[in-house]
Amino acid sequence: MSDGYNKIIKKIADNTVKIGVLGLGYVGLPLAVTFCLKDTKVLGFEKSSEKVELVNAGKNYIGDIEDADLETVVKNGFLEATDDFYRISECDAVLICVPTPLDRFKKPDMRFIESACTEIGQNMKVGTFICLESTTYPTTTEDLMLPIIGKESGMKVEDDFWLAFSPERVDPGNEEYKTGNTPKVLGAMTEKGLKIGMDLYSIAIKHMYPVSSPRVAEMVKILENTYRLVNISLINELALLSGKMKINIWEVIDAAKTKPYGFQAFYPGPGVGGHCIPLDPFYLEYIAKKFNFDLTMINTAGHLDNLMPHRMTIKISTALNKHKKPINGSKILFLGVAYKPDISDERESPALKIMDEVVKKGGDVLYHDPHIPTVNTEGGNTFNSVELSDNILEEVDCIVVTTKHKVFDFENIGKKAKLIVDLQNAYPARTEKIYKL
Repeated sequence: MSDGYNKIIKKIADNTVKIGVLGLGYVGLPLAVTFCLKDTKVLGFEKSSEKVELVNAGKNYIGDIEDADLETVVKNGFLEATDDFYRISECDAVLICVPTPLDRFKKPDMRFIESACTEIGQNMKVGTFICLESTTYPTTTEDLMLPIIGKESGMKVEDDFWLAFSPERVDPGNEEYKTGNTPKVLGAMTEKGLKIGMDLYSIAIKHMYPVSSPRVAEMVKILENTYRLVNISLINELALLSGKMKINIWEVIDAAKTKPYGFQAFYPGPGVGGHCIPLDPFYLEYIAKKFNFDLTMINTAGHLDNLMPHRMTIKISTALNKHKKPINGSKILFLGVAYKPDISDERESPALKIMDEVVKKGGDVLYHDPHIPTVNTEGGNTFNSVELSDNILEEVDCIVVTTKHKVFDFENIGKKAKLIVDLQNAYPARTEKIYKL
């Protein structure tokens, strides 16, 4: 296989390598475009015919990509999308960026990864480099992917192909760090696989960091997001206590972060959203059980996060009660359903969970989000964003600030509103009509 190894190394050096990206979503499409902007040819594989058509027409649907960049790379022939997985045989390297959701029992749903590995195994050529980017539990690359690819292809790792893991690091809406300038971790099953992966990703990624194995790289991703979950859950619990003690938790945080060492600021909110932070600990919990290990701290943090929407509903109900109104029958407007400011992504957004609870208690729920026109909640509710007119602001019984979008005119909202429950520190101080987290 030395000829195959030397061949792919040379193709990478000459930038004549062809990369396949499986999954053209929040991770896959920005990754593909980043490579294409370096004049590397990418074939994007996507089961959604709608997304295939959009990409091939140069029409963007991901906020972190510049429209002009997508148009350029498609027009210049560097990016093509397809739903024909047989064409994996054209690729020298395949990067897997498929979803990894949880099932209804909070266990990892590996169907998308398994399907991707089956397609790759059935269609890849000898000498292919394969790397998983999807968030998953440690040992996935070696214990789940390798057997499927080996069985379907009849090939052997190192002799016929190379296998690696490199966790995606996508922060939607981050203006400073994009795919190309965010340091990237890579772990491969063999030294040659690591060399290929490092060279390949270095075409498009400025800073690469190698680790000793795929399972180390898999644990890196879990650590990054579990660290955030634990600290956000901690600050949310302290925020609730501080509210009872009439202490402004944001003032506390601002003072604490003046310490130049040993402290990193985390900020409270209505709960944790997005695909990674609320879900990753369950991946780790799944694999920990196989090793008879109890993740006490992480379980506690996850439990605290799961309670936040319910606690926020109680806060809304308490605020209304103080204004002599029940939640049942009150018209409640939620400002923002995205899980973080200035993006169009509502995945795992705590706002949706709070809205469901308010509906169950008889509240008449409305929402406004300029980035998200329609949402479907886990509770089976469908909502359409309403216009944020002065009439609406004056008409509703309560406004709940769930996402702090820059476009919101909080000064005008504060003047028109009868009652505001501020879950995002949009207003600096409590007043008779402003209730803070």
